[in-house]
Amino acid sequence: MSALAYDGMAMVGRQLRRIRNNPGITVMTQVMPVNMLLFFGYVFGSALAMPGREYRSFLVPGLLAATAAGGIMTGMFQAAQDSHRGVMDRLRTMPVSRAAVPAGQAVADLVVTAIGTVPLLLVGLAVGWRIEGTAAEALGAVGLLLLFRFACTWAGILLGLLSRSEEAAGQLGASTFVLPLLSNAYIPTDNLAGWLRAVAEWNPISAVTTALRDLFGNAPVPEGAAWPVAHPVAGTLAWCTALIAVCAPLAVRRYAHGEG
Repeated sequence: MSALAYDGMAMVGRQLRRIRNNPGITVMTQVMPVNMLLFFGYVFGSALAMPGREYRSFLVPGLLAATAAGGIMTGMFQAAQDSHRGVMDRLRTMPVSRAAVPAGQAVADLVVTAIGTVPLLLVGLAVGWRIEGTAAEALGAVGLLLLFRFACTWAGILLGLLSRSEEAAGQLGASTFVLPLLSNAYIPTDNLAGWLRAVAEWNPISAVTTALRDLFGNAPVPEGAAWPVAHPVAGTLAWCTALIAVCAPLAVRRYAHGEG
């Protein structure tokens, strides 16, 4: 086993123990989508109903994508916490692969997300959402969702390492809550103003949401949309590849060189 793989597994174990001992942020990011599903689905469901569509079936893929985007917040907060509390300084003095530390955080977050997605899916099924595509398409949807979470976590880790303090990372991370609101996660973009529709459709969350709706068989791909939404699977893969290709090397470099 290579040093990177061995060290990476050790860092994944460390992160999982850390999450187990400090579950607050993980619980918040996993419970909030369930609360939003129940709130939007039942309180606003009738007001937001769309002709020919069941709103809760439309909403569940959007909440899944929004939850995946939450990797920015969790990645940012955990990386900033380790950085500003001296944990990473101690790890740099040890014979540990430089790539293993941020990679361990990203992989551990992916494991927790894969487990935490199950309750949201079960609640979705309980309130009337159904998988209407094939089993292979559904598995593809879950794969895209986890890939997007992995990419968002790398973006969060980089931002957390660049942050000036834990408080700044927490404030910036909390502000990412607005990102799903500027997408098609909760409402269709068809009737938005031209510039706002363009912003929403070039939001990576919109591509992921549309891909999930298409693969789960909940809604067709909209016509006349921007390229990432008109080709949602390819758009999702393109966004994820770009985020990982840019953020992962920069995060590893930032960790290796420290704050200086």
